[in-house]
Amino acid sequence: MTVYFIGAGPGDPELLTKKAERVIGECPVCLYAGSLVPPEVVACAPEGARVLDTAPMTLDETHAEIVAAHAKGQDVARVHSGDPSLYGAIAEQIRRLQAEDIRYEIIPGVPAYAAMAAALGQELTIPEVAQSIVLTRVSMKSTSMPEGETLENFARTGATLAIHLGIRNLREIERQLVPYYGAECPVVVGYRVGWPDEMFIKGTLSDIRKKVRAEKITRTALILVGPALGTVRDFKDSALYDPKMPHVLRPVEGAVLEEPIDE
Repeated sequence: MTVYFIGAGPGDPELLTKKAERVIGECPVCLYAGSLVPPEVVACAPEGARVLDTAPMTLDETHAEIVAAHAKGQDVARVHSGDPSLYGAIAEQIRRLQAEDIRYEIIPGVPAYAAMAAALGQELTIPEVAQSIVLTRVSMKSTSMPEGETLENFARTGATLAIHLGIRNLREIERQLVPYYGAECPVVVGYRVGWPDEMFIKGTLSDIRKKVRAEKITRTALILVGPALGTVRDFKDSALYDPKMPHVLRPVEGAVLEEPIDE
């Protein structure tokens, strides 16, 4: 018996990996986070499977379902939104499984920030503009942030920020980021990315709060911040395809070969 922690992606059933779809289709028990995973994603569960929305359930209740399945020798598809390694709340579940010697496997999924960048039709790491992405969140009613993991500290890097669980705290986000990025720094808020009613709100640190308030968005949103989100045209081409920079996969006679740049 195995518990499969499955990344369902941001909402679009077509963004399920082939492995995720296959495993969900084989498991007689399917537990899915219904507040973030639409039922269509788990519609591939086998006929007669026990399919439960865990949104109203506690950790003890979901674990009890897993233990009951384990006693019957039944595999469990534990389906989470996005990629389960990022704010998937699987660590505490894994701790319990390990304590009871129950096998588990993690199947990655498409993270929301990647799906959002694709929907926006752009790259988040533009040469000489931004080469790093910080995946973070803000502290509100959820678990507090570790010391040092503050927006201000991340902002000092100038990296593209992907801020989760912060849509109700835009005033504080603006206060902390403006000194480093400037009031006119581009911001995009993605609401229910990958769902039929997805919405993208574009603005700047100075006006995004007003625009979000007008749309009455209070949950299920991801905030992207950084200069790479703007209309950037005068950036340098990637070195990967630069004819002046040969490497072992594209040698030039007389040039010193280097390992190819992985991009």
